[in-house]
Amino acid sequence: MKLIECVPNFSEGKNENFINDIKLIVNSSDHVHLLDIDPGADTNRTVLTFVGKPENVIETAFNLIKYASKNIDMTTQKGEHPRMGATDVCPLIPVQNVTMNECIDLSKKLGKRVWKELSIPVFLYENSASSKERKNLSNIRYGEYEGMKSKIKEKQWHADFGLSNFNLKSGATAIGAREFLIAYNINLNTTDKKIATDIALDIREAGRLKRDKNGNILRDSKGKGIKKPGKFKFCKAVGWYIDEYKQAQVSINLTDYTKTPIFKVFEEVRKQARKRGFRVTGSEIVGLVPKKALIDTGLYYLKYQEKAIGVPEKDILDVAIKSLGLSDIDYFDINNKIIENSISTNNNSLLNSKINDFSDELSRNSYAPGGGSVAALVGLLGSSLSCMVSNLTFENKKFSIHKEKHFKASFDLQKLSNELSLLIDQDTNAYNKIILARRLPKKTNEQVKKRDKALLNATILAIETPHKVLELCLKVHKIIFKVINFINMNCISDIGAANNCILSSSKSAYYNVLINLDDINKSQQKKYRESAKYFIKQIDNYYLQINKIVEKELGILDD
Repeated sequence: MKLIECVPNFSEGKNENFINDIKLIVNSSDHVHLLDIDPGADTNRTVLTFVGKPENVIETAFNLIKYASKNIDMTTQKGEHPRMGATDVCPLIPVQNVTMNECIDLSKKLGKRVWKELSIPVFLYENSASSKERKNLSNIRYGEYEGMKSKIKEKQWHADFGLSNFNLKSGATAIGAREFLIAYNINLNTTDKKIATDIALDIREAGRLKRDKNGNILRDSKGKGIKKPGKFKFCKAVGWYIDEYKQAQVSINLTDYTKTPIFKVFEEVRKQARKRGFRVTGSEIVGLVPKKALIDTGLYYLKYQEKAIGVPEKDILDVAIKSLGLSDIDYFDINNKIIENSISTNNNSLLNSKINDFSDELSRNSYAPGGGSVAALVGLLGSSLSCMVSNLTFENKKFSIHKEKHFKASFDLQKLSNELSLLIDQDTNAYNKIILARRLPKKTNEQVKKRDKALLNATILAIETPHKVLELCLKVHKIIFKVINFINMNCISDIGAANNCILSSSKSAYYNVLINLDDINKSQQKKYRESAKYFIKQIDNYYLQINKIVEKELGILDD
């Protein structure tokens, strides 16, 4: 599933009706989940955080901006926080299966619509910025609402959407795409704030002021202090003392965790603490964190420990949590702290069911779940079993010469297992969509068109799902064939079992592609039929070659 986060800031933090209404807008939107709402009376500002499918997030963001434009009058609005509009800023952040470029495109789409339908000028900022000067929000917002009326008329400060036009009531809005900001604190075994501050100065991008041997600040020709940059870009840090914990902390904001990952900062702070005679006791993440940030961390420590990385996701997360000491102060609950986990609501997923519950559901007198879901499940078993063999070989010192082969194989097989696991429910969902489409009314021409379109889309999904199973099965077979001569032969029977699972999965998936082809047009039929036939032919070939090696090793075939 594709997920993006949106964090709009509104210039209203006192009116409870407004705060409740924007909360209601998010909660009533489809495929969107409210993560946090933070109103501030003194600043007269409310920060909303929600996440969901990209198209739904964009629609919700527009509705929020529209509501704010009707209910906030910037001609009378006052507050401590800098602002230039009713909706001051609206960033989009990639969370899962979404690129930054996609978020940039979405920000432009939203900005264009805000200007076209609401007549609110929009400035693109951060990664969406049309110029270097506009990347930093503070540059755009300089002069605030009161100065924007004249500022926007200057050619270099024309809005990206709306040019020199200004909306007196609503002001202007900044919309852009940025990376996820992770609020991260590292705990020290000291109460001395100065130690934490000193470490913060060494690691943060802004660094510290340069001094001469006498401790005097070095200055440039204009008298401004010269700074020595810190260790990491995209890292803001300060030191402070938390009375509640009786500990000093290095408090960090990571503005781009993909370029400056958590584990690198953590290890550097550990190093700096040791230099000063102290140690890190653990760390904490404030708010939520994207799963990828912790997966990257877990993979780093597994590699550092020379352990196989082709392990289940929950194991990788567990390594990350323990390595960073994220439960040092309070229990780190992955279901509440990781964004993707916090919004997961599908408790009825076949994937999450026990084996006997799955088989019970399978045996009932309904068409779904059926052969397509079983095909994906059997493929998953084959891929996971192959992954087990690579992991066991990787950790066996006798096969150290082949370590790199199995390091990569286990990782790739685990990824394929993850993909196959998602197709178990997807196949069932596809058939359920077909049933729902068939139940749509067809009394008018418009209803017939709508029904036919829904039925076609559902049928395509019912074809593409087993077709994807075929594609993934072939990838599994290719990996097995690549490493089979370099495995621990005590596991050859397991490879044989995996090989048969993959064959069974692919044959079943092939049948499920074919049975749905009659419900689509001839050109589409030909495309899927030929593609599926290619996959099954390749899989059959790999199966025979792998099986020959297995049976020879087991003594079934003569030399």
